[in-house]
Amino acid sequence: MAVESLAPALTRRRQAFSLGRWLEREGVFSWLMVALPLAFLVALVGYPFFYGIWISLQNRPVAQPGVFIGLGNFIADWHDSVFRQVVLNTIVYTVAATLLKMVGGLALALVMNQDFRFKNLTRALLLLPFIVPTVLSTIAWQWILDPAFSVVNWVLKATDIADPGPSWLGNPHLAMFSLIIVNTWRGLPFYAITLLAGLQTISPELYEAATIDGAGRWGRFRYVTLPLLMPIIFIVTMFSVIFTFADFQLIYVLTRGGPANATHVFATYAFDIAMGAGQFGQGAAIALSMVPPLALIILAMAIYMRAPK
Repeated sequence: MAVESLAPALTRRRQAFSLGRWLEREGVFSWLMVALPLAFLVALVGYPFFYGIWISLQNRPVAQPGVFIGLGNFIADWHDSVFRQVVLNTIVYTVAATLLKMVGGLALALVMNQDFRFKNLTRALLLLPFIVPTVLSTIAWQWILDPAFSVVNWVLKATDIADPGPSWLGNPHLAMFSLIIVNTWRGLPFYAITLLAGLQTISPELYEAATIDGAGRWGRFRYVTLPLLMPIIFIVTMFSVIFTFADFQLIYVLTRGGPANATHVFATYAFDIAMGAGQFGQGAAIALSMVPPLALIILAMAIYMRAPK
């Protein structure tokens, strides 16, 4: 009996290795799909990031070998009055632009969610500020805000509100205000389209039930629309904060951080110090100063998404 029970095992032939079957395994195929993006991340993000950390720990003038100084560049930055102004500028710019985009984007999404003529065309035109190259649209705004040829100043003069018109990019307070407005104009479509997609997932039956319960337009918005949109609003706000915090093109084309450093943010100031002044170590330290607050933002988003609802 023992011999008979072992016969199938002895006669069973071990299957030959097949590369095709091995590649079709779920675990192997998943890692193969992830391997190429990971390689690009390591090459295009990981290496520059860690190399930037190494440079930030050196006194590295242009065309000279670096000298290791530890945290000297970071200490020098915190004792620099311009750097402290850059921190304040970045906070004001990010908070103001994000709040305006959040409120304006939600309002636009609510309007675009209604039925009206040429709705699809209007939605397509809404994307124009977002799809036009940043440098091109910023040059157009530079002309709009020019003190001599500004369309805004022409309207102010024609209506006898201000003559002559203000220097939008020459006054420190107006320059920051102008940058916030331009950033809001450019970022509104991102908010509006994303929130519009969220609005279209809300079942009409919920609004009907709220109406039957006596809720008016404001009640339906407060107790139905807003709670269901909160996860999307939170996520899109986090992305907007990250993009605005690290903004470079818009500010550098319009003001280059001026006047008198009134519009410098982390990205533009780091570029000026590294490329303009030739201090690669200090420039890298300024750029890396963006990492802790952005990391906290990402951590807050992760905690919110993992929190039990």
